[in-house]
Order: sequence, then structure tokens, then C-alpha cells
Amino acid sequence: MSTWRLECGACGEEVSRRGATVCPSCRKPLLARYDLGSLDGPALREAWATRRGSMWRFRELMPVEDDEAPVTLGEGETPLLEVSVPGDAADLRLFVKDEGQNPTGSFKDRGLSAAVTRATLDGAREFVIPSAGNAGAALAAYASRAGIPTQLFIPEDTPEGVARRCEHYGARIERVDGLIDECGRRSAEYAERTGAFNVSTLKEPYRIEGKKTMMLEIVEALGWEPPDAIVYPTGGGTGLIGSWKTLDELRELGLISGGTRLYSVQADGCAPIVRAWSDGSADAPKWEDASTEAWGLRVPGALGDFLILRALRETEGGAVSVSDEAMRDGARRLGAAGIGACIEGGATLAAAEALRRSGDLAAGERVVLFNTAHVLTY
Repeated sequence: MSTWRLECGACGEEVSRRGATVCPSCRKPLLARYDLGSLDGPALREAWATRRGSMWRFRELMPVEDDEAPVTLGEGETPLLEVSVPGDAADLRLFVKDEGQNPTGSFKDRGLSAAVTRATLDGAREFVIPSAGNAGAALAAYASRAGIPTQLFIPEDTPEGVARRCEHYGARIERVDGLIDECGRRSAEYAERTGAFNVSTLKEPYRIEGKKTMMLEIVEALGWEPPDAIVYPTGGGTGLIGSWKTLDELRELGLISGGTRLYSVQADGCAPIVRAWSDGSADAPKWEDASTEAWGLRVPGALGDFLILRALRETEGGAVSVSDEAMRDGARRLGAAGIGACIEGGATLAAAEALRRSGDLAAGERVVLFNTAHVLTY
């Protein structure tokens, strides 16, 4: 049985699970905490190895009870591919977690499967989300799977093909003159007005729980030895926070020892986490006039900024920004290694090379790059 509670990631207040959004006291993100002391780590590891089909084989560390069925399209179980790429990171052992092989083509499927599952079980009857594309497509697909309508707010400059992909899965779309933060404001207004459940990044606690299964799969694929480092393209940061959370859970279960350094990569034209990291700040003020071709990185301000920065510091990792040109080049070179990398995936290779040049990454270290979506989604 999966027994969990919710607590605020900032003030620590415990919050009722049903229909949970953010902390009622400080409006910060909530985190799911499991009764890990009641679980047998080695027995879980054996059970997970016998199950196949989706990320829900890890259900003991996910927000469902034994008698509850998830809303699933077979997300997860994406490959971890070792690659050899000429350049400044050539002496690293590079692995790519290829999330482009999920049902709608991105890692958003994991988070939205978990969020839609829990919200549906708790009685949600409509969903709303701000999106630059991939999250909207994922929510629309999983909400349709659950038989629930979806309203999307997307930036005006979102390419037509991306919008049509969301409509393909049944979403209603409204274009907004502004960036993702303005879309977020409109989504919140819509939720308040209609009662729709808002699944904006970190406005509910369960997208993290879906995204954290990426790290569960990585550690399992590496023989239950965590990698030396991961390089994560960071917009809202749910996957980075989830990776940090998973490593702590696996250590408490006695399934791993040691740790993984977490590195955030952002765009030169939108780098609030990198700036805050360099300044030694505990949170990241909004980045004005954000500009980058990488839609997933065009997030001027993240609700979970303090959690992202805490994760980087506690794991002795760091943050780096790269140019759009370097991202594009990285994506092309991953493509030459057989990976259908999106521009955000290309950013991770560019960042790994920058971190190798600075000495943050050392020769021979096992480093995981997250390719968060397939190039065809663009």
C-alpha cells in the first residue's frame, strides 16, 4: 500500500491530501512524503524488476493506493543510452535519458499521468494549464484518457503545429499575448472562475511524483549505483526536484549509497536559477525580457525556485547557462549519435561540455543528460 502525506516544501505545514494544490499558509509547493520506514527496500527492488509496462510499476513510491487504477498511456521505461560525442565532454561516460520515447513525445507525460490520476480520483471534472506545447499536449492526452475536458492557455507565438498537436488530443486553446507567466495568471483566473483543476507546474504536488520516476529508472539501469552527475534543462524544475527527492528516498530505503551532483542548465536569455546560484541567493527573482528558442526553458520565474536551489546546493552541484546556438549545435551532435534530441536536450550536452571545461565534471565520470522531448515535437 502507498501511504503518503503532504507537507509544504517551505514552511513544513502538513496539508490535507484531497484536492491539494499549494500550501494554504504560504502558497508554496507541496511535497509528498511516504512512510518509508514501513517498506522493505530490497523486496521493493525485486518487485519492481518483475513489473513492466509503465512508470507505475514503482507505485509504492507514488500517490496511489492499492485499489486505485492510474490514468496511463504506457509512459516511462524510456531507454538510458550511452553515447560517444566528440568534443569537450568526450572523456566523460555520457548517458542520455531519452524521454522523447514517451507516448506524446516528452517527459511531461510522466508528470501529467500522475497529476491527472490523483486529481481524477479526488473528483476533478475539468483541467486547465499554461503551456508552451509539450505539457499541454500531455495534459490533453491524459485528461482525454480519463474522459475529462482540458483548457490550455499558450503564448501567442507558439508555433501552429504545436497548437494543433494539443488540439489533436482534444484540448481547447486560448492564445495569450505574453510568456508562460502570463499564461499562468490566466490559468489561475480560469480555475478560480470555473472550478477547473489547475495543473500548472508546482501548483499541485504530483507532477513531481511522476517526474521522479526518471531517476528511479536511471539508478536501476546503472545497477543501483547513482550516476556521478545529472545535467537537467531547467524551466519549472519539477524533474530536477523530483530527482533530488528520489535520491533521498532510495537512500532511506537502503537501496543506494552516495549521491549524485545535480546541475541545472538554462538559456543565456532566461537564466534566473543560474543568476541566483551565482549570487548565492535562496530564491530566484523573475528574469525580465526572457528570450530563447527553447520554449521549455523560457520560464522567467519558477514557483519552486527555492527547492531547485536547495537541491543544487545540497548535492554540491551547480548551474550554468548556454546560448541558443550552443543548444542547437548540441542537439545536432546528439542527433549524429542517433538521439532525436530537442533543443533543450541539446542544451544538456552544451552544459556538460562547459562543466567539463570548468572542472566541475571530471574525466571518466558517469554523467546523465536529459533529452526531455523528441525533436519531432518541434
